[in-house]
Amino acid sequence: MKLKRYLLVTKPGIIFGNLISTAGGYLLAAQGHVDLWQMLATLIGLSLVVASGCALNNCVDRDIDSKMARTKSRVLVTGAMSFRAALAHGIVLGIAGFATLWFGTNALATACALFGFVIYAGVYSLYMKRKSVYGTVVGSLSGAVPPVAGYCAATGRFDMGAAILLLMFCLWQMPHSYAIAIFRFQDYQAAGIPVLPVVRGVSAAKQQIVLYILAFMVATIMLMLGGYVGYGYLVVAVATSLWWLKMALSGRKADVDDRVWARQVFAFSIVTITALSVMMAVDSRMDVPSTGQPQLAQLQHASA
Repeated sequence: MKLKRYLLVTKPGIIFGNLISTAGGYLLAAQGHVDLWQMLATLIGLSLVVASGCALNNCVDRDIDSKMARTKSRVLVTGAMSFRAALAHGIVLGIAGFATLWFGTNALATACALFGFVIYAGVYSLYMKRKSVYGTVVGSLSGAVPPVAGYCAATGRFDMGAAILLLMFCLWQMPHSYAIAIFRFQDYQAAGIPVLPVVRGVSAAKQQIVLYILAFMVATIMLMLGGYVGYGYLVVAVATSLWWLKMALSGRKADVDDRVWARQVFAFSIVTITALSVMMAVDSRMDVPSTGQPQLAQLQHASA
């Protein structure tokens, strides 16, 4: 049971979700040229960094966690784990994660992970989450880092494909997070966290959810238009995005139960991003030569 608290403080669900998107980003870039050890280093290193960020976030948030029904049973709130132990655990995980990325991948992938870590454990947790309605926007940057870091680990460079992934996953984070804030409205209100539904109302959040899903759909299509993925990915991207949009628009009905609706939007956001991460991996059209410099398959064929 003592070991369990060290696992719980790292938020395993978040680690698993990021593991899928990291693998998707890596395999998107490394089609047919997978370096098994590099991929393992990427997945393990990113997972450790994410675990570190979550442990440190629990240290920072222990006061507001005690005010929320969703988080009042966390180990730092109940006293099952001390602040000092959680802090030390987070630091050790971070050192191990960054070392794994540095020696097992490349400097760019490590820098991407460091950027996400600083944003989440520092800027977002220490200030933006507590002080600004734009905290969700800032936090979305850290949430979008894992697939980008996976992509950069395989290619060794930040190119248009990486930029599209960053945009795509940032946009996905917004309706996903706003949906949570709606069905956990009372928790956020009680803790004094200035999320959009609390500050500007649920109706404003619903409108933003629809707009962000529309923007997300465009971003997912950009990945195909850029030649990075094929038509199989496109079919899944369009189908999931349209269904997600349909669900979001249903929230405008007068008789809708906001909490039930928000939970549905949130649940389908997980389905959407998981499906796209898988399709990025299995339907990629990008080739990474031995030089580590990515080229689109179309360009490669044209020059043949």
